[in-house]
Amino acid sequence: MHMADALVSPVVGGAFWVASGALIGCSARKIAAEKDNSKTPLMGVLGAFVFAAQMINFSIPGTGSSGHLGGGLLLAALLGPYRAFITIASVLTIQCLFFADGGILALGCNIFNLGFFPAFITYPFIYRVIPGKKQYGGRLAAASIVAAVAGLLMGAFSVVIQTLLSGISELPFGTFVLFMMPVHFGIGIVEGLVVWAVLLFVSRTEPRLLVPANGARAPRTVVAVFAVAALVCGGLFAWFASSDPDGLEWSMSKVTGTGEFKRAGGKVHDLLAGIQEAVAFLPDYSFKPAHSAASTPDEQAAGPASPVSPGTTVAGIVGSILVLIVAGSVGLILRGRSARPQTSV
Repeated sequence: MHMADALVSPVVGGAFWVASGALIGCSARKIAAEKDNSKTPLMGVLGAFVFAAQMINFSIPGTGSSGHLGGGLLLAALLGPYRAFITIASVLTIQCLFFADGGILALGCNIFNLGFFPAFITYPFIYRVIPGKKQYGGRLAAASIVAAVAGLLMGAFSVVIQTLLSGISELPFGTFVLFMMPVHFGIGIVEGLVVWAVLLFVSRTEPRLLVPANGARAPRTVVAVFAVAALVCGGLFAWFASSDPDGLEWSMSKVTGTGEFKRAGGKVHDLLAGIQEAVAFLPDYSFKPAHSAASTPDEQAAGPASPVSPGTTVAGIVGSILVLIVAGSVGLILRGRSARPQTSV
């Protein structure tokens, strides 16, 4: 559900840059004001895990589309909403700048859609309400699935509203909603099951991590498991990701006939596209092609290409490390600010 710049106008893109930036600033102040920063060091390793997990697209049966883990709900359940929002913003920024996944103009929209709803809406009002203090068993499963579905549907509807406000007449509101909501319902169910599985593991190994602000520090075993999982998901499992279009691309193709929506760009779109092309050293999570020519007859006769992709492996590992550094550094800075004695004027 990563929006491209072609789907948003400069006004809408700029407005959501401001909105997401304000939420990041508010989250940073909330974290700095907390006395318990025991979970802050986890931001880096969990962000790396979410980055790698998002590279694995899974097919949605009967639709011809695919989806991937959003990650916002999982981060909120383990880190709390404020750390989760900053972490998912770090993930999406790294994806956008260095892997050309989502547009620079649309980055504020993507952070809002994938971060705001799970962290500040579905986590406190659905996920925490359903299980209460009993973060295990059937209640944990129900909370994970319902909250994940709700968060994905809210994010999908937000995409439709953003394209409407941007004046994208090729994606009429009613038709676009008709395709976006059902497919993201299916993606939400799969994400909910994944979130439940991860939280079930945490609840059995270190249940205190599921309790907000309790001073529980993640044991090295849990940190190591997420770090290894990030490297394995990004460096190996991503080879077998579904090649079907994701839910947004699939919905666009159903409405317009193509998932590669092209819009006549203005100066802002062209400028940001040029910046992204220059900065992204592994676009689409692979090495830049040496040429853009179509495959030769000999290559076509060789049959389907092997799923083994060195470019994907490098992208998964490098991206995970970048997120680990960025989100981890932000966490350390915020923990340092929180540790400073508060002086009154």
